[in-house]
Amino acid sequence: MDKNKKRSFWERLTGGMHIEEVEHEEQRRGSAATAKGSGKDKKDWIEEENEEAELAVDVYQTGTEIIIETMVAGVKPEDLELSIARDMATISGVREEHRNIDEEDYFIQELYWGKFSRVISLPQEVEPEEVEATERHGLLTIKIKKVDKEKKNNVRVKSI
Repeated sequence: MDKNKKRSFWERLTGGMHIEEVEHEEQRRGSAATAKGSGKDKKDWIEEENEEAELAVDVYQTGTEIIIETMVAGVKPEDLELSIARDMATISGVREEHRNIDEEDYFIQELYWGKFSRVISLPQEVEPEEVEATERHGLLTIKIKKVDKEKKNNVRVKSI
């Protein structure tokens, strides 16, 4: 874009560009990709970059627990791995495709097959040993007990 040209209100609001700017940006990106000399088309480059999908999650709390919910339909429980630390939860797994359909026979292909994972920073410290994970109708629900910082233990001193 010409540095002296002032953008319209709408362009500033939306981050939009004039068509000439878009064409220039596409040419610049195209020449940068060609300069890398990968020899692969754009689709292959995108697939390589996204080897592992990220799960969508809901994370909320009750008075005593942090609860994580995510959809894992089509994944066997033995293909799921959960790792819980005091401040982090990691969910990973594999959704395997058992169909043999040629790419050119698809009209729409939106389902994800393959590896997936999600690392979630927990909003509060939890007890990693006190976790309950259940799956029902494709919905994985993980309940993790919060650390009770108000809990006190009175210790009696013994004389030896």
